[in-house]
Amino acid sequence: MQRKIPMRMCTGCREMKPKKELVRIVCNKEGVVALDTSGKAAGRGAYICKSKACLERAVKTRALERAFSRKIEPELFDKLSETIENTCAAAEENARE
Repeated sequence: MQRKIPMRMCTGCREMKPKKELVRIVCNKEGVVALDTSGKAAGRGAYICKSKACLERAVKTRALERAFSRKIEPELFDKLSETIENTCAAAEENARE
């Protein structure tokens, strides 16, 4: 029997995608919003595609701020952008090999 693939919605493009294809952002009990690289950190999670367009759309529509009901620091968006760039670069290298 095949296992069910967990699906999550991207806050940028609002499309349902497999959880492993998305980046998780978490807001913990103390209200600290951070990037969750493990995907298992405690707290409220929101997901975003590994594309610049989705991140830009999420920032423009304040989707992440609404998901966590709090203001998000610009540094987090910079860190997300950097992570997405690194992930895309790694995926392109793997595709070439």
